Amino acid sequence: MADDEYKKIAEAALFVSGRSMTDAELAKVLGIGSIGYVKNLMDTFAKEYNSRNSSLEIKKDGESYSIGVRHEYTAKVAVLAGAPDISHPSLRMLAYISKNEPVMQSALVKAFGSSTYEHMKELSEKGFVLATKTGRTKKIETTQKFREYFEL
Repeated sequence: MADDEYKKIAEAALFVSGRSMTDAELAKVLGIGSIGYVKNLMDTFAKEYNSRNSSLEIKKDGESYSIGVRHEYTAKVAVLAGAPDISHPSLRMLAYISKNEPVMQSALVKAFGSSTYEHMKELSEKGFVLATKTGRTKKIETTQKFREYFEL
């Protein structure tokens, strides 16, 4: 397959996934065994793509790539993005976790009360936090999905 065809598939994969994809993930989608080849392909593609006079860009963060709206256009189209898919109380808890991470779930219960468990379930199901058993409680940390979603 020609590089142009690989680039089209990579563009479609980044668009459809709606998230950052690593070189390894893209290699799997493209059916290419060499991650080095994919890295070179994507670096070249990102430079070509970003040199276009377009409102979209391919962003590289370490070994991951994503496609999104250029910064100068986000304010103009933000109204179309809709509201976040997180309840307001869970969003408050997520902000607290991100500011104080890692935080113990027992500390969250003291700060937010018994509703903590319900909000933790929502945040875990949506992939924004990771809970690791530590003794009789859990250590709570934000995930890569959280950083990508809030562009941190």
